[in-house]
Amino acid sequence: MSLSLRPLFWLALALSVGAAVSLGVTRFAYGLLLPGMRTDLDWSYTLAGAMNTANAVGYLLGALAMPSLMRRVSPTVLLWAGSLMAALFMGLCGFFTDATVLLLQRLLAGVASALVFVAGGLLAARLGSHAPAHAGLLLGVYYGGTGLGISLSALLVPWVLDASAGQLHNWRFAWWALALVCFAATALLRWPARVMVQWEQPAGQATAAGVPEVFAWSRFGFSLAGYGMFGVGYIGYMTFAVALLRTQGASASAITVFYGLLGLAVVASSRIWAGLLDRHRGGGAMARLNALLGLAVLLPAVTQSFAVVVVSGLLFGGVFLSIVASSTALVRHNLPPSAWATGISAFTIVFAAGQIVGPTLVGWIADGDGGLERGLLVSALALWLGAVLAWRQRPLQN
Repeated sequence: MSLSLRPLFWLALALSVGAAVSLGVTRFAYGLLLPGMRTDLDWSYTLAGAMNTANAVGYLLGALAMPSLMRRVSPTVLLWAGSLMAALFMGLCGFFTDATVLLLQRLLAGVASALVFVAGGLLAARLGSHAPAHAGLLLGVYYGGTGLGISLSALLVPWVLDASAGQLHNWRFAWWALALVCFAATALLRWPARVMVQWEQPAGQATAAGVPEVFAWSRFGFSLAGYGMFGVGYIGYMTFAVALLRTQGASASAITVFYGLLGLAVVASSRIWAGLLDRHRGGGAMARLNALLGLAVLLPAVTQSFAVVVVSGLLFGGVFLSIVASSTALVRHNLPPSAWATGISAFTIVFAAGQIVGPTLVGWIADGDGGLERGLLVSALALWLGAVLAWRQRPLQN
């Protein structure tokens, strides 16, 4: 089936609402809530980081379950159902103050967000198969939706916190507001899910044609390792960047500008790196982007200049979701369509495993003498190691 670029672009843009829910809101909005929750509930940086670690554990569990789930359930159903569950668990976070219960809520939200992100990534890859010359752009549009969630969170959360100032545990109102955003996004996802379900093959058709659906982990060893280090390195920045700015004396309006610009840079990245994703069949794209991201993470650790920190946020936003897109592009370039689901799931698994380590590691370092600056330095080193590993990934001989 051949389609023109315009309807594919609109479908990718609609799918990007799923990325906005699964990462932009469910994962990254917590960074805006962390300073207030940490002060109100008297958390250490280690416990604050553990909240995102719990979310990453849930994400890993969801990613591990996806290959099995997608053999039984349509990815369009998983996309919509996962988004609905993510919205529900986000809302529940506003009803509790006990750390154990909040950790459980963050874990369950992570499971739901994995269903959305993996299913959406697979559907975006399928869009690319209808317009191979623009596959990188369509993938970038989908993953760039995360930036919409980040920018919206940057505008919404400070406003809600300010409006509810003086209320007991006023951060809970922000959780409820974000949950409403997720419910609205879930409603919007009905359209691409309804359209793309008509394109799906009957169950078992690919295997009946003799095309294998397994994923050869060993053949992607260097890119998987590089992607795992990306998971370790980037999440510390997204978890603690706002907390670091607060300790450096940044105002609430400055933090809103920083986070909002970061989100807009994510959206813009879909066009910036589309050609790079289309050209590289091996790990070259992932390596280059990891190296740039390491620089972005390092900048706030070595200076308190707000102008430099804004540059850091712009660079970070313009790169980090394109690394996720590079893993999907690698799968598309080197595997048959029947193996895309298991390939995307495999990269998501190592990504989630890295995210489990990152927040707690940075939080633990920040609780020591080095502070958050030293934690971000470790994150940058992890990203540069990921760049070296990804660079060694060669294209497969199909």
